[in-house]
Amino acid sequence: MPKVITDTSCLIVLSNIGQVDILCKLYKTISITPEVAAEFGEVLSEWVYTTPVADPLKTRMLQNDLELGEASTIALAVETPESLLILDDKKARRVAADLGLPLTGTLGVIAKAYRTGVITDIAEVMAELRQSNFRIPHDFERIILNSR
Repeated sequence: MPKVITDTSCLIVLSNIGQVDILCKLYKTISITPEVAAEFGEVLSEWVYTTPVADPLKTRMLQNDLELGEASTIALAVETPESLLILDDKKARRVAADLGLPLTGTLGVIAKAYRTGVITDIAEVMAELRQSNFRIPHDFERIILNSR
């Protein structure tokens, strides 16, 4: 199983709907940078590991185009072979893809959780996401329901 590294967005979104434990159920552990931990600002579960970027220059270089949390997350993934990134920011996703890093987003995590049975009521989760003002493509729920 790849080492999963997430940015703040996924943690905040899942925390807002009371579903952050989805990450543990799917991936057992996740890694975040100290910068992401500070942005998140909540007590972290024991399955969330805070890992600093070994070469801070990588983070500083990425900060030319990205916010600190996204830059440090991508820098950590560059240093971590066979990692999977969870990113929602469009610009950060483009940078990660340009670097050849495997990635998914919060919706990808939710889709995987539904496909694997971690989430059984996708309609409820979608409603909670919409209530939290998370942007969801109109056809996402239909696509997920048909992929199971």
